[in-house]
Amino acid sequence: MKRKQLIQTAKDLFFRYGIKRVTVEEICREANVSKMTFYKHFKNKNELVKTMVIGMTNEAMIKYRSLMDKDIPFEDKVRETIHMKFEGTDQMSQEFLSDYLTHAEPGMQEFIHQRGQEIYGIVVGDYAEAQKRGEIRQDIKIEFILWYLNKMLDLIGDEELEKMYGNPQELIMEMVNFFFYGIMPRKS
Repeated sequence: MKRKQLIQTAKDLFFRYGIKRVTVEEICREANVSKMTFYKHFKNKNELVKTMVIGMTNEAMIKYRSLMDKDIPFEDKVRETIHMKFEGTDQMSQEFLSDYLTHAEPGMQEFIHQRGQEIYGIVVGDYAEAQKRGEIRQDIKIEFILWYLNKMLDLIGDEELEKMYGNPQELIMEMVNFFFYGIMPRKS
């Protein structure tokens, strides 16, 4: 119970203020638990972030897998995936995205990269299957899709690009829409 409370409180604070600005003391105070309880569950704040990210991505992948298993056209799956992405980024501040994607320390960057590769591998596998069924352009390389997904993360930290959008969610959704609709089969 206390562990879940710490994770949820940290998520709320991180999404609002970023990871670096939030201290273990603030998390404990907001969660109404002692620092001793915190350290009973987590070695440090980075371990809490990793646990939070694993929980979020596991939950998102369950929803994603359920969506991909539906008996609906791939184009509808893409639309629903975009909607899921929109909902998943709704509460994230620019500070959180910057701390998480752009300015994470090396150990956290490695974790983020590894977790991202696992997820991208699943998504690319699904897209390769969709391509075999003719639901994605035959002339696009699946490896390009993986490369592009990685580059999308790099773009989130670009200050010039960020200035074009009112909030991080608008930028993320622009990139997601560009990605998805750029790979759909061309209609004759």
